[in-house]
Amino acid sequence: MYWSKYFIPTLKEVPAGTEAPSHQLSLRAGLVHMLTSGVYSYLPLGRRVLNKVESIIRREMDAIGCHELLMPALQPLDIWAKTGRDVGLKDVMITFDDKKGRRMCLGPTHEEIITTIAKDFIQSYRQLPVTLYQIQSKFRDEMRPRFGIVRACEFIMKDAYSFDRAWEGLKKNYDLQLGAYVNIFKRCGLDVIVVSADSGAMGGSVSHEFLAASPIGEDAVWINRENGRIVKDEEGKAPVGEAWERKVAIELGHIFQLGTKYSDALGAVFLDEDGRQKPMIMGCYGIGVSRLLAAIIELNCDQSGIIWPAGVAPFDVEILPVQAPDAVSMQLAEEYYKGLSAAGLEVLLDDRDESAGRKFNDADLIGIPYRVIIGKRMLSQNQVEIKDRRTGVVTAVDKGKLKEEILKLCRP
Repeated sequence: MYWSKYFIPTLKEVPAGTEAPSHQLSLRAGLVHMLTSGVYSYLPLGRRVLNKVESIIRREMDAIGCHELLMPALQPLDIWAKTGRDVGLKDVMITFDDKKGRRMCLGPTHEEIITTIAKDFIQSYRQLPVTLYQIQSKFRDEMRPRFGIVRACEFIMKDAYSFDRAWEGLKKNYDLQLGAYVNIFKRCGLDVIVVSADSGAMGGSVSHEFLAASPIGEDAVWINRENGRIVKDEEGKAPVGEAWERKVAIELGHIFQLGTKYSDALGAVFLDEDGRQKPMIMGCYGIGVSRLLAAIIELNCDQSGIIWPAGVAPFDVEILPVQAPDAVSMQLAEEYYKGLSAAGLEVLLDDRDESAGRKFNDADLIGIPYRVIIGKRMLSQNQVEIKDRRTGVVTAVDKGKLKEEILKLCRP
């Protein structure tokens, strides 16, 4: 991709009214654009990162036997009335009457809808277990949207739902999801804290949250420095003892053993081996996909900009000819661009006729893991430079061995 032909509207100044580094950098690096408070467009660079995150999620979900579908955001409110959550979630639900006078909502989540699907298509124990998932926008009328896409009114979520014939099957699926979640966050470059949590309005017996330590988090945990035990901070009081450290954290995912709360309310039953009717045993597993993007930035940045983990970076390599109008520099940049692209890497070539300072600042801001710097001084020695964005280390290499060296870094 050529920078001059791509849409990367970077900003020099920190936008007014922004507090969190992830909010500031996502705006400055041209990842998102705020339409109104809590409502954002994802610009091409941000969409590329979301694609990477979603691809990681899909691979991990598919690997444990889940099947992707897509459910409607537009939902009749009477389905929610069957579970009582039209009242329980009324403070955040966006509701309205359609032209036929039906009460409708924009789905804040999809337990009721997926249970209706299971009810209509699963009749026998032979069809169980099954786990379905989607990646889709949710809508919640947040009174106080905060920190950009961390707490927004429209956000992207991965939600999965398992249906089993017995509790033993649910526990097996739950453990599979828990392991997949740890893998997802690790591949996104995040260390997570897994902690038992309250099920809240979702219902069910057992639930776990996946948290990442961050100053902008709205949750907190106590971690025992001696044995590693983790306890959710419910009341702001430390557990008994002196070895506890409190960490503020941002929630990235939440999984629940729902049991029969929704299947009982909506009539999602199956026939067992003896022809007896039983309710399906359900689990629910959510990841805040757009929130994950913000968390990655929050925990991978410095004063100059974003430092993308390799697995989710919008591009693998940026080629930066310092003097773009120089024919020799640009010819070499083009050769590198074609060679690395042909090798399967995603490459951004900054071909703009801008000052070196502007190009270096923008490169730091958007945070591509590796940067190839082509300058007249180094070329006079038949060399170019590779900069590691995370470490800041700049290495001079023979210009003829650039492709080989970059492939070693990107595919160790």
